[in-house]
Amino acid sequence: MTLAAATNESLAEFSNGLIYSSMAVYTLAFLAHIAEWVFGSRSKVGRTAAALTATAPAGAAAPAVRVTRQGGATSVLERPKVVTRATTGQRDVPDGPGAAGGTVKGDLYGRIAVSLTVLAFLVEAAGVTTRALSVQRAPWGNMYEFSTTFSTVAVGAYLGFLLAKKNVRWIGLPLVTTVLLDLGIATTWLYTESDQLVPALHSYWLWIHVSTAIFCGAVFYLGFVATALYLFRDSYENKLATGGNPGSFARSVLERLPSAASLDKFAYRVNAAIFPLWTFTIIAGAIWAGDAWGRYWGWDAKEVWSFITWVAYAAYLHARATAGWKGRKAAYVALIAFACFLFNYYGVNLFVNSLHGYAGV
Repeated sequence: MTLAAATNESLAEFSNGLIYSSMAVYTLAFLAHIAEWVFGSRSKVGRTAAALTATAPAGAAAPAVRVTRQGGATSVLERPKVVTRATTGQRDVPDGPGAAGGTVKGDLYGRIAVSLTVLAFLVEAAGVTTRALSVQRAPWGNMYEFSTTFSTVAVGAYLGFLLAKKNVRWIGLPLVTTVLLDLGIATTWLYTESDQLVPALHSYWLWIHVSTAIFCGAVFYLGFVATALYLFRDSYENKLATGGNPGSFARSVLERLPSAASLDKFAYRVNAAIFPLWTFTIIAGAIWAGDAWGRYWGWDAKEVWSFITWVAYAAYLHARATAGWKGRKAAYVALIAFACFLFNYYGVNLFVNSLHGYAGV
């Protein structure tokens, strides 16, 4: 074995160690997020906010609450709060107090969870970078590499929103849970020894096409989480508005989320913002196919499902602009669109004979 080969093998092993280390830190972040939600469920702020929302007149802005600590005691005070303005025909409901429920202890665990997520992200990013150095190419030549890069970018996008002072900490628990699942599948069933790509794939388009596909998928995932939570929160608000009595678990969890209008707006904005980049991804893939295989479009399974995903998200954006399709109907279309992306991600690569199939999987 040459010195270069031995060095590359050592880098690959070091990369694996970093990925496993990041999983350990993500697990701690997961537990911290659980603690945030558990202590937040004991919050008087959350219960009071839910009661005020339920009793507020239709179309009126419900007052919000905050916690102040004076001499070791905790009191709940009313103050004006900016209310998310829903679209025509929807409710005006204030955002919930967050996973921490306004409690000091819950907020502390939430901050710890975010700090651990940052640390895990840095360790995982180092693992992906080391993998790239070990093969001296872009680190997404097989499903294992794609999965580790995908989860890294998803967490990076989430942290980017936090850095921009966006109220998205509610994504933390489902995100970390998904990342652990993704990395568990990658290390258990998808792991492939580092190797070089076939000659046709040695192109600068690998960096352009695949990197944009990964970034689009990561942001689509954040939109998917917001859409799924929107459906739950909307049902909860509907039940309150019609005089229903949600269960204690639903009150404890859903009352702390942003309003349905806020979740719907966030999902729409991220999906709409990333849709042009997904369009570019497909175009870039076609150009690369022309260079590599001598044809721009051959109705390969990956090409077909990429186009189906594009059509599904285009339908979602169109539904959002169509009377009678806003709200829950459009949300269902968004879920279908992300399901198409997931099948394109896992199903085509693992179960369909395709020119885009990943080697060793």
